[in-house]
Amino acid sequence: MSLGQRVSTDRQLTRLLQIGVVLEEVVESRAAHHLETLSPEERDAVDEEVRALLVDAAEESADHRDRLEKLIADLEAETVPYEEINALVDAQYGPPEDTDGVLYDQLANEETAYKFYDDLIGAIEASDSEFAVDRERLLETLRTLREEEREGAEEVTEIMERRA
Repeated sequence: MSLGQRVSTDRQLTRLLQIGVVLEEVVESRAAHHLETLSPEERDAVDEEVRALLVDAAEESADHRDRLEKLIADLEAETVPYEEINALVDAQYGPPEDTDGVLYDQLANEETAYKFYDDLIGAIEASDSEFAVDRERLLETLRTLREEEREGAEEVTEIMERRA
């Protein structure tokens, strides 16, 4: 199923929201992983601004995941537990080599999440289907998440520009 088409069933909506949960879990895990795997030398090279960015990103992603999981619960479905995704992220990705790598990784995460929510909102708005979850609450939640991802991408970009 492509996000280029309309979302017409609760099953499709559930699957897309579950993808959003996994996306947020990956972002949360990557941000936490960056913080946990820094060597003492790297910790000295990563300033407080970048550390704060990563902490905020992990907290925001956990909040987004919780909001998506509430929508999924209203659709009487389940999500993949964070611990499972975290284990996959640890196995798949190594830490970035330097601070620039951390910032580029975080920017990519924010932009990917923004695009996902933007496309999902468009697919829901293009549909006249009724869902088991309140349509306005669904769209309001997704619009809020999209806006927070946009703000996150802008924050990372501003940090990168100051370092250039």
